[in-house]
Amino acid sequence: MSALPQSWVASANTGVTDFPLQNLPYGVFSTASQPTPRVGVAIGDQVLDLAALEAAGVLKAGDTPVFAQSSINAFVSLGSAAWRATRARLTSLLAADGDGALRDNATLRAQALVPLADATLHLPVQVPGYTDFYSSKEHATNVGSMFRDPANALLPNWLEIPIGYNGRASSVVVSGTPIHRPNGQIKLPDQPRPIFDGCRKLDFELETGFIVGCNTSLGESLSVEAAEAAIFGMVVLNDWSARDLQQWEYVPLGPFNAKTFGTSISPWVVTMEALEPFRVAGPAQDPQPLSYLQQQGKHAFDIELEVLLQAEGDAQPTSICRTNFRHMYWSMAQQFAHHTVSGCNVRVGDLMGSGTISGPTPDSFGSLLELTWNGKNPITLSSGAKRTFIEDGDTVVMAGWCQGDGYRVGFGEVSGKILPAKAQ
Repeated sequence: MSALPQSWVASANTGVTDFPLQNLPYGVFSTASQPTPRVGVAIGDQVLDLAALEAAGVLKAGDTPVFAQSSINAFVSLGSAAWRATRARLTSLLAADGDGALRDNATLRAQALVPLADATLHLPVQVPGYTDFYSSKEHATNVGSMFRDPANALLPNWLEIPIGYNGRASSVVVSGTPIHRPNGQIKLPDQPRPIFDGCRKLDFELETGFIVGCNTSLGESLSVEAAEAAIFGMVVLNDWSARDLQQWEYVPLGPFNAKTFGTSISPWVVTMEALEPFRVAGPAQDPQPLSYLQQQGKHAFDIELEVLLQAEGDAQPTSICRTNFRHMYWSMAQQFAHHTVSGCNVRVGDLMGSGTISGPTPDSFGSLLELTWNGKNPITLSSGAKRTFIEDGDTVVMAGWCQGDGYRVGFGEVSGKILPAKAQ
């Protein structure tokens, strides 16, 4: 076995960092001394300023500069050939035995390498549109069993099409952004009409999301092969959900205010090239999908996922869920292709959520709705506090990573603290 490639950035070689040489995820950051947001990649405990490298002539992705930007969209729009070439160049610049244009230039190193601890991380993508899917068979079965007949938990169309809804791009926020408890209509079981109040059943949904890397025209559709090639990368995503608002409003047209008040994503976008070594087979699909959704080969990814919940005042968070992206029934390419099959056009930077990722065991359920079975079975935090749903002051932290031989490719964290509902 060949030795694992190392970086001259020592913190990238620990084996436990989310950001080794094998990852190089993209994000947007600023610093106190340079408050203008620009594009960087994470390497160990540092951020590499790509705008500085571009200005110095050490890195060139396109015909015009793309990294002195407040989002990665301009870079993503260059297409897959530019993605691959830029990743290869960055790998060479950061590898211990690579090109010394950065390593051997002390002035440029001092300018371009910023400690992560000193960086403010911003939303990495300008999100033109946001769609959320419902593609975990385990999750859909749990919800169907909870609210319908357990013998017929899945609706007739679930095994035929990737179910989804169009969410609000305007309320997608970066990790660390506080979320206010939403207000809305709640139908109490003993009341003839709804009341207006703050959500009483606030939940998280453990998801990933993928970033669209192409523009299509109205009326154009993508095959599953073309769709897969047009995915730039992935983030960890928390689809905050107001279960009581949702239960009242979702019939007949699906989620609305129960989902619009906030969606949190991790600040780093992990490229599909970095995730390629972790490609695995997904679950068997039965019945066989219609021809436009059929795929050959492996289209899932071995991404470990974890949720931690910390009550205000608790000394440490409690791990309440561990699951894996490989359980997802519908692949990202199938979701993407189905999204376009009607002729719906997509744009660079569009965000598409996986839907709640639940595994086959109770400790792998990706929402409090499932973990507590709609509040019937409270969970106990490390402090002894009980939870059925999220309370004001609680912080939810999600993490995702792929474990390699001596290294890991991680997403960092996506966190959010719940603030009280705003007075009306």
